[in-house]
Amino acid sequence: MNTQTIEEILREYATPAYVFDLDVLRERVETIQKCLQQKQVKLCYAMKANPFLVGAMEGLVERFEVCSPGEFRICERQKLPIEHLVISGVNKEPADMFRIAAKYQGRGIFTVESLQQLELLASCARESGYPLKVLVRISSGNQFGVDFEQAKEVFASKEKYPGLRLLGIQYYSGTQKKLAMIQRELEKLDGWILELQKQGAQISELEYGPGFCVPYFQTDSKECLEEQLKDFMEFIRQMKFQGKVTLEMGRFLTADCGSFLTTLVERKETGGQIYGIVDGGIHHINYYGQTMAMKLPFVQHISRGGAAWNQGMVQLAAMPGVQKPGTQTEEKWNICGSLCTTADVIVKQLPLTGVQVGDVLVFERTGAYSVTEGINLFLSRDLPSVLCYSKKQGVRCLRKSQPTDMLNGPAIET
Repeated sequence: MNTQTIEEILREYATPAYVFDLDVLRERVETIQKCLQQKQVKLCYAMKANPFLVGAMEGLVERFEVCSPGEFRICERQKLPIEHLVISGVNKEPADMFRIAAKYQGRGIFTVESLQQLELLASCARESGYPLKVLVRISSGNQFGVDFEQAKEVFASKEKYPGLRLLGIQYYSGTQKKLAMIQRELEKLDGWILELQKQGAQISELEYGPGFCVPYFQTDSKECLEEQLKDFMEFIRQMKFQGKVTLEMGRFLTADCGSFLTTLVERKETGGQIYGIVDGGIHHINYYGQTMAMKLPFVQHISRGGAAWNQGMVQLAAMPGVQKPGTQTEEKWNICGSLCTTADVIVKQLPLTGVQVGDVLVFERTGAYSVTEGINLFLSRDLPSVLCYSKKQGVRCLRKSQPTDMLNGPAIET
């Protein structure tokens, strides 16, 4: 997001705040779609990456992966067609499953994560009177899905579950993977599908989470999107499986569109180190792969011309230890948040020039997970506002800043 747009936002909205650039989102998803080339390769948005983007994603992707009753209710409020939802995840709560099956007459797709879930979905189909479409999730060695031998049993015993239509398999093993690992996984999946087909299973679809890398840090290799996807599509073409392939992705689609805006509220020097305290923190921003805050993310510095000094902080200038506008020499800053814990360090030794209290730091590539993954309730700090931007519609507020103290304490007795 360019500096001019950010400055316009800051004139109207306070920090901390998330801003999601919908133009950037659309351009990236459309580029990915173009690179996929083949009609049978579709996109499924894993909405846990950023549920605020569900509305913007409608029309850009074919499906949405839903992993909780709350996520399903978000989709209902957005009036997404149930046919576009893949209802996934562990702990499928029976009351929700029966409600969805009956109300939506079996539309949508359901994943099977266990033999218990298989029985649950079969009961939902039987009691609702509507058949359910199912993907069997195969585990990558964790609590999700069933192992391959169990998957074979499920497909072999499909006659026991006449209310379930087994479409194919789902597989996801993690994120930030290199292409070589993705190629090995596709080869393994191709072999599994061939084995299932030999035993008589009708496999029409593979839903696969590739977990492509997102370059979060300045030391990461630069992303070559078209080249990366060209290599991936070659792996797809080499597969013997010729059915539909759906790519489940979240981070890879949305990371680039997000910015987190936070204001520097204090500068201090301790033990020869410069510490910058900001009004955000680790409860708001989380970079996958960040270790001890030592990696440098992509950060913009927005100078506000000493705005804080001119709007109520000037009286602090005479106090010991308070410094006026910073030097033009590059300095290394440790950027820390507002939580009362030594863990609240966003980044160490961030090189900055001419920074002063009241300036804003814009942490980029925060479109995935940061808005929901932080420890938002810790210390009862207010939730940041959530904004979206597009050239056509300008800035819109998706959620105002909200207090959390009422969630963290007992209700007031009347």
